Amino acid sequence: MSGHSKWHNIQAKKGKADAARGRIFTKLGRELLIAVKEGGPDPAGNSKLKNVIAKCKAANMPNDTINNAIRKASTSNENYEEITYEGYGPNGVAVIVEASTDNKNRTAADVRHVFDKAGGNLGTTGCVSYMFNKKGVIVIEKESTNMDEEELMMLALDLGAEDFEASEEIYEITTAPADFSNVSEKLEEAGLTFIEAGVQMVPTTTVSLDEKGIEKMERLIERLEELDDVSNIYHNWEQE
Repeated sequence: MSGHSKWHNIQAKKGKADAARGRIFTKLGRELLIAVKEGGPDPAGNSKLKNVIAKCKAANMPNDTINNAIRKASTSNENYEEITYEGYGPNGVAVIVEASTDNKNRTAADVRHVFDKAGGNLGTTGCVSYMFNKKGVIVIEKESTNMDEEELMMLALDLGAEDFEASEEIYEITTAPADFSNVSEKLEEAGLTFIEAGVQMVPTTTVSLDEKGIEKMERLIERLEELDDVSNIYHNWEQE
């Protein structure tokens, strides 16, 4: 089926997660905190928490760590606000940055500084988000399952997935945001493991970059990922 494969991006993120697991887990812990504060500690009645837990599992966060973070969040006095920034990278690449912060001024200044340094520029709300659709995304490594392509595709579609795409190394399943929790949960019950799982902003069109543009874009992503307040980065750069 048609769709935009983000495998190369996922692969890069996976490598960075291995190299900076502590930072990744800290950011996921903050997402758990926000979800618990908004809807309580029971994932059965808190779809946002359920989605974050799926994301944590895909990042190989141990169950004990997830449960401890949820328990601590229930009594924590920390408060974070979720903010979305939109802007442009090199050659007009659309970039969306999701952050959680206890100091909006600090975070805005940090994000703007990174864009300026990398040759991009921060825009206004809505300047690029129209080029993305919010979707549930589940990525499975082919070698991690004994199911063949057709069997997994039929299972995913029967469970309510919108789209299924196979590439050389991975299967990518797309859902409506409201269906993500149910589809990911049922696939997990079927014995499948994920290397990426979450509700994401998926680009509707993509932009190619030359070598110089690629260097700038990689620098922009890397510096944004280094910011403690940044939780997710989405873009429409078509990585070859």
